[in-house]
Amino acid sequence: MEISKGVEMLQLEFHGNAIHPILLWDQETAVLIDTGFPGQIEDLRVAMNKVRVSFDKLKVVILTHQDIDHIGSLPEILQECGNNIKVYAHDLDKPYIQGDLPLLKDGHLDNPPKGKVDDTLKDGQELPYCGGIRIIHTPGHTPGHISLFLKQSKTLIAGDSMYSVNGIIGGIHAPTTLDIEAARLSLKKYLDLDIESVVCYHGGLSKVNINDQIQKVISY
Repeated sequence: MEISKGVEMLQLEFHGNAIHPILLWDQETAVLIDTGFPGQIEDLRVAMNKVRVSFDKLKVVILTHQDIDHIGSLPEILQECGNNIKVYAHDLDKPYIQGDLPLLKDGHLDNPPKGKVDDTLKDGQELPYCGGIRIIHTPGHTPGHISLFLKQSKTLIAGDSMYSVNGIIGGIHAPTTLDIEAARLSLKKYLDLDIESVVCYHGGLSKVNINDQIQKVISY
């Protein structure tokens, strides 16, 4: 689904559930935010082809956090694209993504997906890609969880900081959130932004009264 020019919400299916990586692109570069589960590289390729963005154009991967449904296809992407890809994540989740430490929620896995993080991100940083991407450190779901604000389209990529149901923000997903109080505090950062639409990795797009909806989640 097109959010705005050069911003596409992808939809990947996994065991009957939908997840929503985001694809950004301009004339020079394509940026993928989160990579789905292990083994979904072909699904990503098909989804990109549908919007006529060739996989060869992919130069940047930004990971919102370390969970397996976000980093799953990173190893395959790196294997295929090699040194052409730059991978970004927050410093606090980097060692888990790289396999230096066992994943906080999937530490039991014998062979978790892992890949090198080239550059770490911090709160308030801006990346120059596709009209400007502002990094918001939103810990709670994991220590290094980040959200991204796309300045040009006023779109918030919320990762797993919140979930939505049928276009309405449903709240914080407590069963998968490591620190619920930190997660609630993180959401307050969104109130300072001029947000027109939000994409939650689980649930997809919300476009109505965003600030009111977020305020309701914080106060809940």
